Amino acid sequence: MKTTIPAAGYLTRRPSATDAPEIHELISLCDTQVIGKADMTLDDVADQLNDSSFDTESDGWLVHDESGRLVAWAWACRKGASDNVDVDVVVHPGAPELTGPLWDTVTERAGQIAAELGHDRAVVDIGLYREDSGKRAVAAARGFSAATSFIRLRADHTGPVGRPGPPAGMIVHDGLTEEVRRQGHAVEQAGFADHFGFAPKDYDEWHDELNSSVNTDWSQLAVARLDGEPVAMLLGTNAFLGDENCGYVRRLAVLPAFRGRGLGRFMLRRAFADDARRGRVGTYLHVDANNSTPALDLYLSVGMRQVLAIDVWRRTI
Repeated sequence: MKTTIPAAGYLTRRPSATDAPEIHELISLCDTQVIGKADMTLDDVADQLNDSSFDTESDGWLVHDESGRLVAWAWACRKGASDNVDVDVVVHPGAPELTGPLWDTVTERAGQIAAELGHDRAVVDIGLYREDSGKRAVAAARGFSAATSFIRLRADHTGPVGRPGPPAGMIVHDGLTEEVRRQGHAVEQAGFADHFGFAPKDYDEWHDELNSSVNTDWSQLAVARLDGEPVAMLLGTNAFLGDENCGYVRRLAVLPAFRGRGLGRFMLRRAFADDARRGRVGTYLHVDANNSTPALDLYLSVGMRQVLAIDVWRRTI
């Protein structure tokens, strides 16, 4: 399917899995201009195109110039069945005239996605690097405003890291069985229910999304049972392995009734030890700076350091 963005000399079309290398090249160029390095791997782009929540026939746009070079990539993607929709617009610095039309396009599509899911409004989010003053100005001009900030933290591993002993009555299981995966899903859903931008997903959608990602390694899912009851989970992935040889904590959740007992700290220190044992030089995670739980203080207290800030800007339409 081909569409036309209103700018002379450009061809717009829908993406496919084979476009991942070209999209990755464009994103890397734009990221390097803003933060000094590429911030997505080719696998990350492939995962996005393969995400079960993303419809390549309706939710993405590629724009090429007259020479055939990819100069823009834009998309909108639902979050479960909620009214919350993520969007992004990546434009080559040599084609700034595409910026406005593409922002309008993804915002309009976000409204359509929410309507298709039965909602009378769309809550549209876009993540912006703190350093990207140009993109922030575009967001502000289109009615978006800063809603929260996600801080990227890193723990460095310069040698072996001791694995902590579990609290009394606790046993930790890996995610190689469906039973443990279902328990991990249940703890995550309950633990993140009040977090910014969280959209509930049933087990099948959650599992399919993770299982389709090349970065998922189910052995890095850890579920802690206290006296037989699942109370905490940590999901590690390989998202930062290929480019930085680091582990990544995608999710860390503790059931509300069991918070304040040091379970999050235990699970995190356990992940650090496992990443160091695998030969990884660090562990990354992202935390909402406005989290309803004091997570940022926890991560800083175990020796993690801030390396990047990504602000989420939001508009309701």
